[in-house]
Amino acid sequence: MAAEKSGKAEAQGPYSDEEKLILRDHLAIDRTILANERTLLAYVRTALAFFIAGAGLVHFFSDILAQVAGWAMAPVGILTLVIGFYRYNKMRHAASVMRRDDPLKH
Repeated sequence: MAAEKSGKAEAQGPYSDEEKLILRDHLAIDRTILANERTLLAYVRTALAFFIAGAGLVHFFSDILAQVAGWAMAPVGILTLVIGFYRYNKMRHAASVMRRDDPLKH
């Protein structure tokens, strides 16, 4: 009988409807959510640094190379921000899927 139950649980995957998450799983999901938020803040910080560096180059230097580099850094900063938000939302969705239909979700 135990062999039948173990075979059934393996066939349904680690996050099936019949199997509830234990405390260790909840804590792992919470750590993943916090790491995802820290990663988003790192993307925002990097995007802001690119944008400010580009604005500084454009404002303080009249050399053509500095102007080109400055104007190139602004779109790179914006692109970095967009990529950061995309990855944040993708991981947030994955974490919410793990918690779906769980009675202890927040």
